[in-house]
Amino acid sequence: MARSLNKIMLIGNAGSDPEIRMTPSGSKLAKFSLATSRTWKDRNEQQQEKTEWHRCTFWGKLADIVEQWVHKGDRLFIEGRIEYSQTQDDQGGTRYWTDIVVNEMVMLGSGPGGPSDGGTRGGPPMGGPDVPGGPVTSPISEPDDDLPF
Repeated sequence: MARSLNKIMLIGNAGSDPEIRMTPSGSKLAKFSLATSRTWKDRNEQQQEKTEWHRCTFWGKLADIVEQWVHKGDRLFIEGRIEYSQTQDDQGGTRYWTDIVVNEMVMLGSGPGGPSDGGTRGGPPMGGPDVPGGPVTSPISEPDDDLPF
């Protein structure tokens, strides 16, 4: 079977405080939307901007870190994979969902309350692999040491 790749990297801002849930089996998950924006000039040289919203899901230890440290407006780098799903609504219609299942996150610190705006919200001690400011990898991430690049 041929190898394939499903990987996404985003830099954006948390659109809300994370929503934390537990699955029936006892696994923790955190969810929030990440906003990414782009700007350009149209034919009339008018500045245009478009914001995309990405539904992000964090599991396990990474969900614990998100619960403790991520807040609305925080600037984040995330890396993960895209998953598509569908559900039936109350009227019998099909709803389609696109989620980013995150396996690595770096807090960039330039959102509200972060170091660049003089915010006073406390942050974790720096230096360890499982604290914001350094890469945080989910323990369920798959090793990619046999990828051809």
